[in-house]
Amino acid sequence: MATLGELAKLIRSKNAGPFVMTIDVMFGDEETYEKVKKSGVLSRKLIAETYKISENQVQFFEVDNCYAFKASIPRPFFQGDLMDSDSHAGQQYAPFVDIEVPGT
Repeated sequence: MATLGELAKLIRSKNAGPFVMTIDVMFGDEETYEKVKKSGVLSRKLIAETYKISENQVQFFEVDNCYAFKASIPRPFFQGDLMDSDSHAGQQYAPFVDIEVPGT
């Protein structure tokens, strides 16, 4: 079974403003994207469980024309807060690299 890190062309996270961050998982070809999409491994529920938030707080998109998945969620602390350990949200993608994709 392959991991998202092995299958994706790019997995990243970044700010989407001071109160929101976004996670992108992008694939280099339609076949791989469709396999991951069909597996159902990437979902609003997975994002919510990973970041310990309500599913209602997750905006989740399957972007077929770009072979990508995108999720936007509230940052746990606003950018620049004393408790904010990742000002640009650039390290928040890490939990997705090792997720196994059934059927690959």
